[in-house]
Parts: sequence; C-alpha cells; structure tokens
Amino acid sequence: MRVLLPVVASTATALALAALALLWAVGQSDTISMERQQRITERSIREVLGELAKQQEMVAVWNETVQQLNKTPLDEKWLDANIGGWLHITFGQDYTYILNTRNEPVDVTIDGARAKLNEYEKVRSSLQGLIQGLRGDSRSPHQGHSERPINGQDLTSGRAVHDAHLLELLGRPAAVSIMKIVPENNELRQEPGSEFLLVSVRFLDGNFLKILSQQNLIDGLRFSKANETSDSEVGVPLTSDEGALIGYFIWKPELPGTTILRVIGPSIAVVCILIIGVMALLSRSLRRSMAKLRKAIAELRASEAQAHHLAFHDALTGLPNRTLFDDRLDQTLSRIDHGQQLAVLMLDLDRFKHVNDTLGHQAGDCVVREFGSRLSALLRSSDSVARLGGDEFAVVLADIADRSDVEKICERILDTVRKPFEISGRQAFVGVSIGVALAPEAGSERIDLMRKADIALYQAKTEGRDAYRIFTAAMDENVKARSSIEEDLRAALLTGNDLRLFYQPQVDVDGQSIIGLEALVRWHHPTRGMIAPNQFIPIAEETGLISPLGEWVLRQACIASKRWPDLTIAVNLSPVQFRSGNLAQRLIGIVSEVGADPRRIEFEITESLLLDDSELSRSALKMLRQEGFKIALDDFGTGYSSLSYLRRFEVDKIKIDRSFVQHLGQQDEAVAIVKAIVTLCHAMGLTVTAEGVETEDQKLFLTETGCSEMQGFLFSRALPEDQIGDLLNNLGDRLSVQPAPQLRSIPGRVKAKIVA
Repeated sequence: MRVLLPVVASTATALALAALALLWAVGQSDTISMERQQRITERSIREVLGELAKQQEMVAVWNETVQQLNKTPLDEKWLDANIGGWLHITFGQDYTYILNTRNEPVDVTIDGARAKLNEYEKVRSSLQGLIQGLRGDSRSPHQGHSERPINGQDLTSGRAVHDAHLLELLGRPAAVSIMKIVPENNELRQEPGSEFLLVSVRFLDGNFLKILSQQNLIDGLRFSKANETSDSEVGVPLTSDEGALIGYFIWKPELPGTTILRVIGPSIAVVCILIIGVMALLSRSLRRSMAKLRKAIAELRASEAQAHHLAFHDALTGLPNRTLFDDRLDQTLSRIDHGQQLAVLMLDLDRFKHVNDTLGHQAGDCVVREFGSRLSALLRSSDSVARLGGDEFAVVLADIADRSDVEKICERILDTVRKPFEISGRQAFVGVSIGVALAPEAGSERIDLMRKADIALYQAKTEGRDAYRIFTAAMDENVKARSSIEEDLRAALLTGNDLRLFYQPQVDVDGQSIIGLEALVRWHHPTRGMIAPNQFIPIAEETGLISPLGEWVLRQACIASKRWPDLTIAVNLSPVQFRSGNLAQRLIGIVSEVGADPRRIEFEITESLLLDDSELSRSALKMLRQEGFKIALDDFGTGYSSLSYLRRFEVDKIKIDRSFVQHLGQQDEAVAIVKAIVTLCHAMGLTVTAEGVETEDQKLFLTETGCSEMQGFLFSRALPEDQIGDLLNNLGDRLSVQPAPQLRSIPGRVKAKIVA
C-alpha cells in the first residue's frame, strides 16, 4: 500500500498535467484559427470594392458607352445587354444606375431586370454625398476620394474616375462604386463635367455571403444587425467608411483544436485506463474482457443495421431504393380511403449525360446527390421519394386533395432543378422531366400506376423535356399505337411491298436545269393508309429498325441510280446507325453488291452526329470518304453548327435548312444567316444547297447570293420513280416565265433520304 499510493499519486499528477497542457494547446489552436477566419472575412469584404470598380471600368471607360448615352432616345436594349443586365449576369451586381449630368437616373437595373427610374429615389439620399464628391462639389464630405486606387491597386486603363465605399443601403450592408463614364481614348472628345455616372451596388448579404462561405470554407456565415451570437459563433463588426456601425458578420468558426481533441480524446482515455490498469492486473483484465464483449455486441448490431439499411436504400443518395419504394407504395395504396387520392411521380434528369461527358462521372454523382436532397426538402413527411437507379427518381404523394396540389409540387420541382448545381467551383445545369399517374383515377395497382407514370414521363420528354405531364387514357392509346406501328414496320421491312421511294428534283443555280433528285421514303400501310415519315422514323430509331430501313433505302437508291448513270445518289444516315461498329463496311457492301459506283453515292448526316463526336462516327465517315463516297451536312444552322466540326469531319456539301429559306424577305435575321452560310461554304470550298424554295423571290435572292443548288415546291413536289422521266423532260418548260430552250442533260445528284 505504501508503494502503491505514491505511484498512484505520481500517475494522477502526470495525467493531470498532460490534460492541462492538451487543453491549453487546444485553446491556442482554436484562437489562431478564429483570428485567421476573421482576417479572411474582413479582407474579402474590403476587396469587393476593388472588384466593383474593375467591373465598372469594362463598360464605363468605353467610347461606345459614351456615344450610346448621348443618343436620343436611349437604346434600352443596348444598355441592358452591355451594362445593367450584363454586369448582373457576369459579375452578380445587384443594382446599377446610370445618372446624367444633373444626377438624374436615365437607366435603372435591379437584380438583372430593368426597373422604373423612380426606384432611384429610394437610394438618392444615401448616395448623394458620394456623387457630389465625385462631381467635385466642395460641400460633399467625400470630396477628393475620386481617382484613388482601390486596396492599393490602380485600375487598368488609367482613365477611370471613381469613388467606392462601404455603407448601409436600404437597410442592408452594401459595397457601392460610382464611376464617371468617359471615352477610352482621345479619339472621342468629351467636355469636362458632361460625364454620365455609373453607380454599381453589391449587397454584402444573401448570395455574396454564400459565395464567401463556399470559397473560404466558413460554416454558417450570416449577417445580423445586432451581435446575436451563440456560444459556438463569432462575429465581426462591419462599419461604413464614415465609421458608422452597419451590423455584424456571424459564423460558426472552425475549431481544429476542439476537433482534434474530440478525435483523440477517446484514445487518451483508453491510454489512461491502461496505465491505471497496470496497477490492478485483475481489475484491468476484467474490464478489458467486458469492454471487448460490449464492443463485439455493438459492432454486430451496427453491422446488422448497416446491412438492413443497404438492402433498402441507395448507396449514393441515402434515399430508399426500388424495393423499399415498392413496399411503401403498396402500403400507401392499401390505406387509401374513399374520396382520397395519391400521385405517383416518375422523374428523369434532362441533359444528365452531358454533365457526365463534360465534367466527369464524379460530377454526375454530385448532381444526383444534390437533386435527391433538393427533392426531399420539397416534400412532406407523409410523402416518399426514392432513387430507382442512374438519374431516375420516383415519388409518392399521399393525401392529395386534387390535381392542383400535384401540379404545384411539380412546378416547385421544376423550379428547384433549374437552379445551378455547384460542383468544385463550376456550375452544372440540368432539367427534369416528370410523369404523373393519379390513383385511383389511373388505377389502384402499383405496377399499373408506375407503368402509366412512365408513359406520362415519356410524353414529357417527347414534348420538349423540362416539363411534367399527367397520365391520360390518350397517352396509353398512343403507346399502343406506337407498338402496333413498330410491329407493322417490321413486317413491311421483311417484304418491302408497302415501302416506296419518291423523288424531288434539285436544280442548278439558274433554276432551270435539274442536277439531282432527292428520294423520300413513303409507307402506304394496308389499313392505316399513308403514314407520315415523322411518325414511323422516330419509332424506327428507338427500336433499332432504322438500320434495316436505312439499308433498304440505300439498296433501292443504288438500283435507281443505274437508270441515271451520270447522277449521284445521296442517302441520309441517321445518327443511330453510327452506333454500330461496322456501319461503313455494311454500306460499302450494299453498294458493291448492287454494282453502283461509290463516286456517285452521297451520304447525308445531321449536326447531332457531329455533336456526338464519337470515334465510331469519325472512323466510319473517314472510311466512307476513302472509298470515294461524298458527305453532305443536312439542315445546317438548326443545331450545333461549328467550324471545328466542319474541319474535323471534312464534309463536301452543306444544305441550308428550309426554315431559313422560308423566312427570306420576312426576317432580316434569315437573310443574314443565309448570306453567312454561303460565304462560309465558298471560303471552305463546299457546295451549298438551299432547301424549301417555294417562290420566285426566294429563287432570285439565292441565285444572287451564290447558292450552288436549290430544291423545293417551286420546282416540283416529290414524285414516284416512274414519273421522273417526264419530270426531267418537262421541268424546264414549266418553270420558265419566258420560253426556254430544251432542258440540257448534265451530270447531277440524286438524293435518297429516309425522312420527308
């Protein structure tokens, strides 16, 4: 006992001293961290003044701005696109005002939208002193602050005259910068004192705090008029440049010392227990045995709980998975009383593949997690949400009063998804398509309701995406009709009896000489009659029938080309066909089998294929060009046209889409676009064809602009193959206003196209 007591006392003293040293170190670490965050916050707030001035300088020191402001009346669209709206979109400036020489507003932009000029009256008194100082008024307390550097950094042009301050504006903390609008050089003269003023306001609460918090990892950053902090928060006072207290920035500071103590505390406790246990071996042995037993039991329970959770929840989002969703939906359906309703929502993210392709799959996972969180936050506790897989989600809305409740929730979901997703300093934008099935209106069985919600989801996607659709019986009929068309199209491809090719002429630039024919596929159904291509082509692409259909069109076009050996056949290829790795080999084989000349075959592709920019597409087109085939780009200007695509894929011809041709003479934009496309084609040595020519005025304009070829109803509609001979002989006589000579026969092109 005499030996044990000193040992115990010494051990206890050593442990106490170690604990005190650890607590002192924790306190010092927390203090240093808090001071660092305070400095960062104060510096960031002051730096916003310099940023505002630099942003202003881009539009205020500019000859064109001076010229525009001296116009009468003002060009409001120009001001919005280049000053107020542009500063808001590009830099997040909240309010911008443009003042004339009498310090009266001529343009006001609030949160990116143009506002009434009298909105300036709300801030006039707060800004009057700054404006007078910038104007050189001796009565202003701010006189002499103009043309000063911001935070020790001069503005880049050397011509900017400005004043910037922190102050309280409209009851909110704000950074305000006022700059004279002056020419960028001496080429434009401006009388002193005649300058307009640009006033920019950036509020230091709201979105500014969110960005500041994210950039500097400051947790819970907020602004308060009073220093209302909890025990775990700190506050930094914000004063105006005149020394008046505006409010406080408050946040929960990062406390690394406390965090470390929380992590290593249990380990230290274990060490202390072991040291004390050395003095009592039997007691230590017993305690260790009991601790191991309790730990094993806890781990077993945790393992069982985790396994149960993983069995019914999605690992990425933590939301219920399909199994748990099915169970909850069944339970909800079983509890529906008479007169009650529920809704099943099937959701699918739009443009999600683009996020994965451009930002990577990790970014896609972040979008899925964030979307799951946003979706959960919108719903009530009685509702259920689940991730079914990929970017597919499902929701059960219980106790719905009527359809309007469902529509409101769908609108809220659409609104929250349209907000950008922040991913590692970058923004991703997606949409969502929603299909809704109401119970008991659409049924009372889970499988049937989910099937109908899927049908409504498909309807939302086909009608433009980023929308919701509620299931109706007509949608079900459409699905059945599409299924029937698919079956009948398979049968038609086996026999080929109901499919025919019609031809529409392409004429030379003079509009008199036929140089080619475009072949269009027609399907005359034995019971439904003529089915439009825009009805069965999308079905063929979705079901995989587009490949045999396209090959059938190519084979028939090659056979027809042997009747006109001097002509070239151009066959339209669907982007879906390029998903096959051996497309080029199959096409080359068909042309060789029929005995057609590859140099007389021209394949048309769409801009969506160029956008995909896959190795399969590029290698297939390269192989076809090496075999002598020509490549044409159809419907140019309606998709994602890019010079880089044209250089990368090396097309031979560009076809101007009919939508531009039809608006010639009606819209100046159409004229400018057509001229630009023709100029581009000439510069790149490409043939240019105009589609949809229907009037003599359109023909005359296209001829003068320099189009190489034309086609449209002005010359002829699509005709069966047996009428092409008469067309070649008579079209010139039909089109000539004045008597025309016999139509000359020249080498040209025949186009075979899958769609109308």
